Amino acid sequence: MAFALSQIGKPYQWGGAGPDSYDCSGLVMVAWGKAGVSFPHSAQDQYDLTQRVSIANLVPGDLVFFGTPRDVYHVGMYVGHGEMVDAPETGQDVHIQSIYELNLLGGGRVR
Repeated sequence: MAFALSQIGKPYQWGGAGPDSYDCSGLVMVAWGKAGVSFPHSAQDQYDLTQRVSIANLVPGDLVFFGTPRDVYHVGMYVGHGEMVDAPETGQDVHIQSIYELNLLGGGRVR
């Protein structure tokens, strides 16, 4: 979690996995990699590899997914209080934002 938060302000870049820019799944992949957990660079694959957890039961470090179970197109890392650290889209920097965006699918916990 600390690593993901330390990346705030770095620019979004599709396919980015640091150290200077990130996309959503790249930020999650590298942050969890720093904790010794190997993840692929794909929001869908990250969804498939995590245990489902309800939004009400999210804890910091859990993942928040957007889309549908077969078409996950975005992921962020939960920080608490309904917010996530996120590499959102072209033209924006890594920042903290609400998880309550259109197409919120659910949470995932690293097994």
